[in-house]
Amino acid sequence: MKFPTYDEAEALKRTWTDKYIRVKPGHAEYTRFAGKVGRVVTVNYGGMAIVDFADGAWYDIPATDVYLELVPDADAKDKYDATANSAQKLPARQG
Repeated sequence: MKFPTYDEAEALKRTWTDKYIRVKPGHAEYTRFAGKVGRVVTVNYGGMAIVDFADGAWYDIPATDVYLELVPDADAKDKYDATANSAQKLPARQG
């Protein structure tokens, strides 16, 4: 994957940020995410989507259609729990 220009990175941010995604099959390094729905927190200037799978960590995955597929909001609602060990603006479990 080539390093994106500033304008390309900004376009990737507009395309992927705050979208629900699923990692496409066929990439051995991402098989642990098979069938899971995640939310793209942002896209960095290296062209990597920072994805939250509600498991307490964020993962960087290339922000392209080769690796990611969009999940409609209606389908993601049942499969992604934003309050389960995930980054939130105002988490319910603060000390």
